[in-house]
Amino acid sequence: MNSETDEQNAIIINEVQLVLAEKRTSLAVMRTGIAVLALPLSVMSVLIATSKYYDVLHVLHLLIPLGALCAALVAFSAYLIIRSMIRMLRYDRLIHEIKLQHSDLGKFIA
Repeated sequence: MNSETDEQNAIIINEVQLVLAEKRTSLAVMRTGIAVLALPLSVMSVLIATSKYYDVLHVLHLLIPLGALCAALVAFSAYLIIRSMIRMLRYDRLIHEIKLQHSDLGKFIA
């Protein structure tokens, strides 16, 4: 009987470890989204800082595609960040459910 309980506890702990690994992956995706967001912000700040050296109307054919690319990068990074936040909330709910179902192990689960 004790061996069966230990085996069940080990399975529960492995489930929590799996959910935590998935949460760690979501955090990595969020970090990537934040890094992707930094690129268009950096490009725009450089363009603003150097704006006195060029006339916008003369380089408009370059600024429009660059602006579109920056907008696409911002949209992609927002997608990554929002998706990872939703998944992390789901993983937190799963861990909470496991803690409620197995209250004897709940004190050991983060």
